[in-house]
Amino acid sequence: MVPARVLVVDDSPTMRGLITAVLRSDPDVSVVGQAGDALEAREAIKQLNPDVVTLDIEMPNMNGLDFLERIMRLRPMPVIMVSSLTHRGAEATLTALEIGAFDCVGKPVPGEARPFVDLAEKVKAAARSRREHVLRPAQPAASQAVVTATEAAASYKVGRKIVAIGSSTGGVEALIAVLQNFPVNCPPTVITQHMPSTFTKSFAERLNRICRPQVQEASDGARLEVGKIYLAPGGERHLQVVNAAAPCCRLIDKDPVNGHRPSVDVLFDSVAELAGRNAVGVILTGMGRDGAQGLLRMKQAGARTIGQNEKTCVVYGMPRVAHELGAVEQQLPLGSIGEEILKMTAARKEGNE
Repeated sequence: MVPARVLVVDDSPTMRGLITAVLRSDPDVSVVGQAGDALEAREAIKQLNPDVVTLDIEMPNMNGLDFLERIMRLRPMPVIMVSSLTHRGAEATLTALEIGAFDCVGKPVPGEARPFVDLAEKVKAAARSRREHVLRPAQPAASQAVVTATEAAASYKVGRKIVAIGSSTGGVEALIAVLQNFPVNCPPTVITQHMPSTFTKSFAERLNRICRPQVQEASDGARLEVGKIYLAPGGERHLQVVNAAAPCCRLIDKDPVNGHRPSVDVLFDSVAELAGRNAVGVILTGMGRDGAQGLLRMKQAGARTIGQNEKTCVVYGMPRVAHELGAVEQQLPLGSIGEEILKMTAARKEGNE
């Protein structure tokens, strides 16, 4: 395997040194250079042609967001944002992911035992990615698609279906593309997206601003209601759906599953058990295999299932494994998934339930 060639960009020599040390501990990653600001980084990219750039958001001369926009416009390449775990840092990181950043990692807090624990894996995934252009939040291609989706949602019967979505790397853009198709009366929707805890709160707030349904970070005991979307909080607990009589969110303390907390598998397993055929499961872009087994259990329980296709994935990992397991009923391009979810949740004719 050819090592992934990385340029580390951060205005702090200490942080550059820490990131470099973490990456060099992996034999499949090679740090080919460092830069302290955007001007140095621009010259280093020209000279070194790295496979991946790690990029700080707050830098002198030109901030990381402005520099990222130039990279994506002039020389598209995988960029992993390194951000402070603050509300401001989270907002900036989400903007970066929408611009086209491959993924994000949080800067370590004092006393953290294993800083940047998954950075090397994200760098290797970025280097392997075959993305030749930047995926941006998708807009409906034509008004007819919006009409079709809205009509499907209008026939949605309260309490008929629960939608469960899992995503990871590339999921910010993918979720925006899917959820922007949802009308105000969408089916109750639960989502597990792999990201740090501070980021999920900011992401839920951002989705709530740009989507027609109400989007919120899931809280323990929150009732699932039509027109509401619930995003699993990052970090400490898993999200489940429980209580068949009155479905609601449950946040549980449990070890990471597939290396993740919250885990998509934990969410999908709970939906399979609770809702069975009255559910739709969707697995979007992401590294690894989290959610694949859970989606299979949903399908075996009678749920409809969708996987994002390889061409539109930032990382065709989770959807690939799900497809290979036979968990995916339909593989679809990202731009078609929102509409298909709404069609699947539309009320059937009486006698065909």
